[in-house]
Amino acid sequence: MEFDRDLDVKGLNCPLPILRTKKALAEMESGKVLRVLATDPGSLKDFPAFAKQTGNELLGHREEDRVFEFFLKRK
Repeated sequence: MEFDRDLDVKGLNCPLPILRTKKALAEMESGKVLRVLATDPGSLKDFPAFAKQTGNELLGHREEDRVFEFFLKRK
């Protein structure tokens, strides 16, 4: 999937991945896509909830070698 900005929050635990994602999205233009790489297992619940709460769109996610990859589209 194509993206406009990359954010690596591997090794950080809740709530830091969400807080850094929120900051990164705030700096982006509407319609741009952010890719987030995280290792916190709680991310699987946190990112869908964050997207729903903020109105940003979770385009998809996947896991590879215990690294979670999320794609969020800025509202």
